[in-house]
Amino acid sequence: MTMDNNTPAPQPLAPTPDYSAFLQQKLATQPHNVMSHVLGHEQIWVKRAGAPHGMGRYRAMAVLAGLLRLPVLAPVPNPGGPVAIATEVRRLQDLAARGVRVPEVLAVRDNGFAMRHLGRVGEEAHSLGNAIDRTLRANDPAAVLSLWQQGLDALTHVHRQGTCLSQAFARNMVRDPSGAVVCIDFEDDPAAVLPLPLCHVRDALCYAHSTALYLQESGRWPEARARWAAWVAQGSAEMQAHLAVSIRRMGWMQYLPASRRLGRDLQRVRAAYDLLVS
Repeated sequence: MTMDNNTPAPQPLAPTPDYSAFLQQKLATQPHNVMSHVLGHEQIWVKRAGAPHGMGRYRAMAVLAGLLRLPVLAPVPNPGGPVAIATEVRRLQDLAARGVRVPEVLAVRDNGFAMRHLGRVGEEAHSLGNAIDRTLRANDPAAVLSLWQQGLDALTHVHRQGTCLSQAFARNMVRDPSGAVVCIDFEDDPAAVLPLPLCHVRDALCYAHSTALYLQESGRWPEARARWAAWVAQGSAEMQAHLAVSIRRMGWMQYLPASRRLGRDLQRVRAAYDLLVS
């Protein structure tokens, strides 16, 4: 076959970056444990193992969970160090294999790993929590509800794949340039210490705690509560039973004051309880 003189010659493919060598270099030289770098035409995050964590606070949490008779609050240890890196890599790869949107792992070593940036080069990828907060400040209650529903739909997808998140707060859900929700932060594995239905309840509690106050302040509270009730109803029977028991044992939260003067943290807890009992 001959080529026309006006036909441009095929361009050679760009070589695949050596992510492993890049990771090794950055792990040895970057001043912080988590940093972003530009390699060629892409942005990459390198996460290096930090110091191992003490277990004292987890023992205290276990005692509290026992006293409150709330197994869903049982601690999920994050030992830190190389173990946390191995856990996060394993969870990211497992979730990706199940069709859950998570950062792409590019290279792995014992003391760290590299993953692809979720946004465009040089642009921050904003969390779902930040996006909801911005729309609330812009006085766009319909957008608040829509964004919140995105996170709820992401949880539905994760649970239907037979798995769970680690800490399902809205800050750990990031919107990529297409607007899709990508889940991050997997240094611990709840399913290693809790039955899966309890892990799903744990996800629900985390998401409610991090978003309910936005819903109250948006003025779309009745619709949000209806959507929450519908979401719970489509969960497994075991998840619904564990959630119902947990809510009953958290009944004391209904007596928490909702006054802004007492701080946002207390308001978040009270708003979350009001959503949970929908």
